[in-house]
Amino acid sequence: MAVPGKITVCCQPCDRDGQRLAAHGYCKNCCEHLCESCYKHHMRHTLSRDHILVDKTNMPQIMQLSSSFHYQQHEDFTKPCHKHKREVINFYCQNHNELLCSVCVTHGHQHSPCKVSYIPDISENVIDGKEYIELLKKMDSMSEQFCKIQDRMYRSTVKANKTLSNALEDIKLFRKEINKRLDELEKQAVVEVNVFQDENLKMLKEVETACNDKTRDLWTSCDSMKRLNCSKQAEKLFVEVKSAERMIEDCEKRLVELAKFKVNSYSFTPNETISKLLTSEKSLAILVHKTMHDESTTKDSMVFEKELYYHGDICVKTSKDKAMCWITGMTLLTPNILVITDYLNMNVKLVDTRSQYVIDRLHLDCGPYDITSVTSTELVATFPRSNTIQFLAISSDKLKQKNTVKVDGHCWGISCYLDKLVVSFYDPAKLQILDMCGIVLKTFRDQNDFGNPLYVEAISSSIYVSDTNKKRVTRINWCGQVIGSYDDMNEARGLSLSDDGTVFVCDRGRKVIEKISGGCFQGKVVLQDLKYPQAVCWCSETSKIYYSSGDGNDRDKNALHVYQLFKPLQ
Repeated sequence: MAVPGKITVCCQPCDRDGQRLAAHGYCKNCCEHLCESCYKHHMRHTLSRDHILVDKTNMPQIMQLSSSFHYQQHEDFTKPCHKHKREVINFYCQNHNELLCSVCVTHGHQHSPCKVSYIPDISENVIDGKEYIELLKKMDSMSEQFCKIQDRMYRSTVKANKTLSNALEDIKLFRKEINKRLDELEKQAVVEVNVFQDENLKMLKEVETACNDKTRDLWTSCDSMKRLNCSKQAEKLFVEVKSAERMIEDCEKRLVELAKFKVNSYSFTPNETISKLLTSEKSLAILVHKTMHDESTTKDSMVFEKELYYHGDICVKTSKDKAMCWITGMTLLTPNILVITDYLNMNVKLVDTRSQYVIDRLHLDCGPYDITSVTSTELVATFPRSNTIQFLAISSDKLKQKNTVKVDGHCWGISCYLDKLVVSFYDPAKLQILDMCGIVLKTFRDQNDFGNPLYVEAISSSIYVSDTNKKRVTRINWCGQVIGSYDDMNEARGLSLSDDGTVFVCDRGRKVIEKISGGCFQGKVVLQDLKYPQAVCWCSETSKIYYSSGDGNDRDKNALHVYQLFKPLQ
């Protein structure tokens, strides 16, 4: 490659033969730098012994290269120049701290202040060097900062939208105290709430996307540098290190921008004037927004810093059951109504948690595995043996079958968010997003992400998957990209979400229930020494957690085990 310009001095005759040797002297007649061997031959050769030679001390310290001077193209130079796409980076300017190609050297770095070096000449100390090690530490720290911002934004948004949900409930209660003339005004308030929710979710999506992009770039660069360092590829590593430094500068600016996020929360305040004189007012309620800054603790996250107490068992075996119960799925319709799937007895059961009694039992053709609520009166369950999902309805505390949908595999876990169903499959392992008619909208089947995805929970920004083969809980977005994972598991089973986005997961192998942060960064055991926990369900209103046993004696498997935040009265 022709490189007109100047460069750190080396022997020019040897360089034409593909060798890089330091210059020992200079021939004024030939205008070339010479290594020690060429210098001696130059003095003895008939054609050059009368040439004027100067030693290393007096020779020019910068080479002015002619178009005939060529650098041997190094096979490890593969990174393209960001300014000249057809050229590869092979030089470095110390004055400007800039990676260069030959064109960059020619057009922008020929002035005397520039000290341009050929990368193979200066990269030998980069392997396990101080600069490399410090850069890795800084990139790891910065990745963690992005993850923390994303997690804080997620938790704040969940809490903010919960306040909006609470405000909506207050609006409905207030609405019951007045006459039908307020119907239109209530609709306006609902629309306003939905607009605010959409704004919060849009802001969350923007921050989450930015954090994911930067984190992915940092991880990719870190992995590349570690790989190049391990394989002792100094030239490539040097280039990657310098590129990473530029990336760090950009990330630092982005971190400052993202750290300034603000999310509005809302509360409902009844209008006293409307209560007295409805006809003179134009609004049903006032939604007062409050800016939420970073809050490391919320109601649900705070309560689990306290101890959970054993509250008792609810027997769910009925006189019509022929086998021992195996409760594999559960979901709350209300704080007092729990719906469970009994796989071995092929039943879906309706449990009143106050009376601790099974108030209805629907017998099916095969065993239902998991169940989720679609509305307050509609549910859907998975049937892995028949490769189907079954919609169910509840009316007057009675369960009845609705339509059945065929799916393309052994379906296990299921979760519903808005009008989308998320279903997990085994053999082959995959996740699918379906509409309410069973039409497949998306399929995720990356073997690196899923081994045996068993249970799923879906919210606006994330889908959580418990994987028994991978021994972890994986967090993905609705595009199927992994955005977090908690790997400190043995045999991950049932999942449940609290209002603040905390994930509760059964680890049957360790006989514990663990709470995991919404970003899947950290976890804590909240119940231990349990009876092979299989499925779990947390109720925020009553501060109770329900779990079923996947193994053990008849009494263990035939009951729901209940723990409560507050110690029961004796």
